Amino acid sequence: MKYYRPLKPFKVISFDLDDTLYDNRPVIKKAESSIIVHLNQRYPELAELTQKQWLLYKDLVAKECPELNHDVSLWRIKTLTRVMTIYGIPQFKAIEYAKDAFSKFLTLRSDFVVPQESIQLLDKLGESYPVIAITNGNVDEHKIQLHDKFQFILKAGNGFKSKPQGDLFIEAARRLNIEVSDILHVGDHLVSDVYGAQNNGAQAVWFNPNRQSLTGARLLPAVEISHLDQLYKLL
Repeated sequence: MKYYRPLKPFKVISFDLDDTLYDNRPVIKKAESSIIVHLNQRYPELAELTQKQWLLYKDLVAKECPELNHDVSLWRIKTLTRVMTIYGIPQFKAIEYAKDAFSKFLTLRSDFVVPQESIQLLDKLGESYPVIAITNGNVDEHKIQLHDKFQFILKAGNGFKSKPQGDLFIEAARRLNIEVSDILHVGDHLVSDVYGAQNNGAQAVWFNPNRQSLTGARLLPAVEISHLDQLYKLL
């Protein structure tokens, strides 16, 4: 554990989800691969679609509509619709099929078990502080059994810009009737979590299990930890 600045009193603990409470990288990698296979098999028009082609179309859609970067779910649905129409599926069918395919992807990307250590941590912290989640991702919290571990979960999209923008932190403070400065945010990403929290008035705890350098940091966190159970020392 490293302290970069004095930790001020806080009233609420917020968590990032992906790559903080669980390792999301292998989950997403598997889901991305599996959804292409699903598309190949489910829709004859997409039988030759490759993951490389998918990523190219996904980047194209983001360049055309940069605001989709703030809503990963809508971004995927729009990309699915675009790909399907390009490959010859009528648009009215593509819109329906894209929603079905997104539902399949959401199931695939939520097909994992959160480590018991993370569950126990949330339960323990919840005895002393309100615990919330602030995420840019779209995991199904019910499928991974986290839906009842937080007072609420805020996700980017639906009018809220993604971290490091301040929307989600401001909304969290509004819902709890506190100031943003009362939030202690725990996350793995130096920009979206650390800079996002610190730049908008909250305090940040950087979860750094792989002991990466601070290269790329825009603002220093208040505290750096390598194991989540080190949070107990902050209580």
